[in-house]
Amino acid sequence: MKVISKFKVTKGYGVWKKEFESNEAMRLKHNVRVLAYGHENDNESNVYTVVEMDSIEDKRLKDPNMIKFRNKAGVDHASLEIIALVE
Repeated sequence: MKVISKFKVTKGYGVWKKEFESNEAMRLKHNVRVLAYGHENDNESNVYTVVEMDSIEDKRLKDPNMIKFRNKAGVDHASLEIIALVE
């Protein structure tokens, strides 16, 4: 399943990107493959990720370690939108 996430970052794109890239081991452990990530042109506060995972129902996004990671990376949880794509 492919999933698009959109969110605002409060600590800047550079901080988020560094934390995101350092979290690869956790993603691999949970069989999450990154397809793309980035920000809007001229707006580094709005970040998008596209990942592939087994199932959105796995609730991996609610894992306490993932919540801790997102907090450290400056993700504004209130702005988080998750879209599961249907092919």
